[in-house]
Amino acid sequence: MAEIVGPRLYCCCNCRNQVSLHDDIIAKTFQGRYGRGFLFSHAMNIVVGPKEDRHLMTGLHTVADVYCGDCREVLGWKYERAYEASQKYKEGKFILEKSKIVKENW
Repeated sequence: MAEIVGPRLYCCCNCRNQVSLHDDIIAKTFQGRYGRGFLFSHAMNIVVGPKEDRHLMTGLHTVADVYCGDCREVLGWKYERAYEASQKYKEGKFILEKSKIVKENW
């Protein structure tokens, strides 16, 4: 009998709290603070911190750090606003650092 397998997930590296679905990945070519980052359309079980303006590789953005909803590990950030027209597609999306998330159900 075949095993029932749930969706492929990404979890917090610290406490294994589920934070996003593999199907929500938009791109894997982003740069995070500590190495590679993935751009996700959605994230779950997180806490969004205060907004702040940051100069990133692609220009000025208003971002908010995102934390694991259970252990409060910093996982990445949410794009709140992009000031350049070519970067508007990032608004409302999340960067999760590859080093801060682990795979589950793969």
